[in-house]
Amino acid sequence: MAAPHVLVLYNRPLLPLDHPDADSEHLILEGVRNVTDALDEAGYRVSEFGLKHDPRVLWTELRRRRPRVVFNLFEGHCHDPETESYVAGLLQWRCIPFTGSPMHTLSLARAKDWTKQLLRGNGLPTPDFLVVDELPIVPCSLTFPVIVKPARTDASVGLNQDSVCTNQEQLENRVAVILEAYGSPVLVEEFVDGREFNVALVELPELELLPPGEIVFAQKEGVWPILTYDGKWKPDSIDYQGTPTKYPADIDPKLSRRLGALAKRAYRLLGCRDYARVDFRVNAAGKPFILEVNPNPDISIGAGFATCLAAVDISYAEFVARLVEHARRRPGNTAPKFLTSPVLNAS
Repeated sequence: MAAPHVLVLYNRPLLPLDHPDADSEHLILEGVRNVTDALDEAGYRVSEFGLKHDPRVLWTELRRRRPRVVFNLFEGHCHDPETESYVAGLLQWRCIPFTGSPMHTLSLARAKDWTKQLLRGNGLPTPDFLVVDELPIVPCSLTFPVIVKPARTDASVGLNQDSVCTNQEQLENRVAVILEAYGSPVLVEEFVDGREFNVALVELPELELLPPGEIVFAQKEGVWPILTYDGKWKPDSIDYQGTPTKYPADIDPKLSRRLGALAKRAYRLLGCRDYARVDFRVNAAGKPFILEVNPNPDISIGAGFATCLAAVDISYAEFVARLVEHARRRPGNTAPKFLTSPVLNAS
């Protein structure tokens, strides 16, 4: 019997290399290579497809290639991040098995303000916040300092040292910058001064916690301890060199269990599937706060997620192959419907 055909689907980078947000988009290609190599090693027939703007092209390629499983690395287009959810929805609609979280989870998690409302409504701790859609903004009801983020982007886009504001004037200026660059809504969140942890979760097939990692902030006067865009994506930057990640973290077992329990609740609440990462801040009193829930996080070999796998003796190739097999055998899967659609037919 021929090996199953797996299509590795990803978003083709569109931003020019000199664009300030290009690094996170172009590094998707590294993850594609890592996954393709792992699938080759596991004996699958593998092809790759990078989607640009038009979903009709994806449908044409799916009908032509007829994959048994799609390994979904599509993260959305730079100018329309919600396309991440649309692509997952297309695969669900046509009963094509794919790895990672479903459409509704991707949409919900991308909207940081909606996620925080859901967390808060279900008794999960998250920093106090408000949402701004336009200027002028009313006097801030939160306790300063606050941190300002685009509410509908990921990958730390829009985060730098100016994101932390200590007064109303700074807040208004920063909100104006984010509105101009990324549009509304803008999330304003009370800044939690403390340690920052990442908790990765995988279904193998039972939901398991990987050891927490910690962002280790260099103590420098006048520098806020935050993970900026440069700190995440630009190895030559001062921010990157000043925010190394330690895997596994040096953490009290009781706190580790607490973070794990909260991470599992958040994972299930948002309907995550296969793998995810939950980011925390823990204040000086030891109280944890959920910052974000990240379905389909970066799983390239250089990312923290892969390092966490190694800490529990799960090889990268084994992890990738298990994701494919889980997708193939997921309850409710039927034969893929590679049929002509009057809506998506590119011809």
